[in-house]
Parts: sequence; structure tokens; C-alpha cells
Amino acid sequence: MEVPVARASVVRASGAPAPQASAPRALAERIKAQAYGLGFDLAGIAELGEPATRAHFDAWLAKGHHGTMAYLDGDGAALRRDARRPHAGATHAIVVAMSYGGREPSGPVARYARGDDYHDLLRERVRLLHHWLEAETGQTINARPYVDSGPVLERDLAQRAGLGWFGKNTMLINPRIGSFFFLASLFVEFPLEPDDPFAADRCGTCTRCLDACPTQAFAGPRDLDATKCISYLTIELRGAIDEALRGAMGGMVYGCDVCQDVCPYNRKFSLPLFEPAFAARSAIESSSPEALLGMTVEDWRVFSKGSAIKRAKRGGFLRNVAVVLGNKGDPASVSALSVALADHDPLVRRHAAWALGRLATPVALEALRARAMVEPDSDVRAEIWAAVSEASGARPPISK
Repeated sequence: MEVPVARASVVRASGAPAPQASAPRALAERIKAQAYGLGFDLAGIAELGEPATRAHFDAWLAKGHHGTMAYLDGDGAALRRDARRPHAGATHAIVVAMSYGGREPSGPVARYARGDDYHDLLRERVRLLHHWLEAETGQTINARPYVDSGPVLERDLAQRAGLGWFGKNTMLINPRIGSFFFLASLFVEFPLEPDDPFAADRCGTCTRCLDACPTQAFAGPRDLDATKCISYLTIELRGAIDEALRGAMGGMVYGCDVCQDVCPYNRKFSLPLFEPAFAARSAIESSSPEALLGMTVEDWRVFSKGSAIKRAKRGGFLRNVAVVLGNKGDPASVSALSVALADHDPLVRRHAAWALGRLATPVALEALRARAMVEPDSDVRAEIWAAVSEASGARPPISK
């Protein structure tokens, strides 16, 4: 991948002699300077070991607040309980952060997912940092990049590297740039001078993030019940969205930035969008919800290629769009929802039925009744008749 011109100067010491073991701090500072030269906004070094948040993580799992994200439990949890386990031999991590622009206007898609897939770009930049480190030291270094893609508690590692503290919304907050940034790390089998952990809690008595959550997903400060979080509901959840939470989703199709939008540190310190790859794609900016709902399998492949949005899969994404149209309440959406009522994916049909029931126009109700007569999926039929009943008081037929 071609790396665009960074907004800081690359400080690689080409041809410089390999640093001696007696100067670990000098090497650590050069590593961080090189990270800034590659376009990262924060950089720190942490020694690998048991996370300081291990007990909190275990308690969170025990409460079931991870929902259907089974990869966080079991073997995945065992690896996350000690950062030395994911990559054999690794002793330290170079932890970096890159802003994705916190000053962009809010919208139906969370800021982080509007542009190109951050996994690819950050992984390539971290690999460049690895190559630089090998050239700088004159050694082959056992290393592995992690970009939100392995059994690592990234925020814990970043706090240990001095990059910020855990906000009450569980996000990592840096006092200079807020929280609209990606985290990545390079695990290395190499002795490095670690930074001091970020010890202060600068949230004080502020509870704006907790109070603003549309679904009241926080059981308390730094205690997120993911099963109520809009980001979880629209991205990680593979099944139907709890009807009690659909209305609170409002117009959010993918992810949610509300708890970050209201944070005073973001309001004052978040950065503009510097990285062109993270700028919103035209298909995301210009497409109406009705047009998105009409995407075929091939349309979805094109729309989601190279985007973090693909994680929701077509069925999950169109499920979200249907809910948004139901919340929007515009009778002009009835046509698109009626077509979606015959989609090949029952997840889409189910939520289209709910949305048509919310619109409750005569045409919407007629479309629901007609579909009920031919609908093969029992869960979808139940959703259809619930929608009709809610909208018109009609009772579903008695099954024989």
C-alpha cells in the first residue's frame, strides 16, 4: 500500500550506527518520533504482562455484557488476560494511535467507518515501523502488528503506554486529542524502555456520556452493557434487534458516536480529518436509506469492499436501514420497505415488517397482510402480525 505524505517529518536515521543497549531511552524516543513521521498522532511503549483491568474484564464477561461476542470469552479471554500470550516471545509493545477526525459532522454512519478500512492502513503503517526498527538496530526482530484484530485488550495496553485514561464511556481519552482515534500496536521480542502508565482520571464528576446514551447502555461509569449499545446492535449482533431498543436507534445505521460527541475533551480537542483514506466515501454520503435498502448482493459487495462496514454483513446492514426508516416515519419509504419485505434474507424481512408497522399507512398495512399469507419464516410472520396488530388493532389468524 502506498503511504501518503505524513504530516510530520520522517526521522529515520539512514545509515546511522545501531544504538547500544546503554541508550534504551534514546531508542524509545526515536521509535516514537518515527511513528509520528508515519502519520500517527500518539505513540508509547508498554511492557507486556497481565492487564491492570483483568478483574474488571472478567466481571464484565460474567455479567454477560459482551452479548453474543463469543470470541471475547473462552480461549480468547484466556489470551487477553496476559498480553504476553498472543504472540510467542513478545516482551514489549509499541502502541500507536491515529485520529480519524472528530470534527466531522455526525451522521447515520459512525465517523470511523465512513472511509477506507482502517485495519489495512494502520497495519501497513505499523509494518513500516517494524521494518524501520530492524534497520535502525541492525537486527531481525520477532514482531507482529495488531490492529483491532487479535486477542488483545488494546485500551489497557494504550493506558499502560501512557496514551490516555479510560473515560466513563469506556473509551480511551487523551487530554490533547480526545478519543476519536484508532489504536494499533506492534508486539516485539526486543528490550525497550517503557513509558509511564497514564495514571490520572480526568473525567472528574462529568457524566455527560452516560446521560446522553440513547439506549441507556451504561450500567455505571466504565461499565458498558454492550447488549444495549447501538454500536453492538448495528455491527456485532447477528440476529434481530430487541424491539424495545429499535426506536432509540433513531437514524443510526452503523455504529454510534453519541457518547464521544458530548465529551468535553472531544468538543475542545478533537482533531480535524487529516488522513485522506478516512474521508467519507461518496456512496455513504450521498445514498438515501431507501436506496441502501434496495442493495442487491452484488451492490453490497461493491458498496462494502475495502470498508469496515462489511463487518455487519448485508443482512445486518439492511436490518439497520429498515429500522432507521421505521424511525424516520416518512410514508415515502413504504415502497422501498415493501420491496424489502420480499428480500431473500429473513432478517431483512423481519425488520422491514416492523418498519412498515411503524408507518402504518393503508398501503403499508396491505403490504404486510399480503406478505403474511406467503411468508415461510415463522419469526417473520410473527413480526408481521405484531406490526399489523400494533398499527390497526387487527388480530393475527389462529394457526391450525
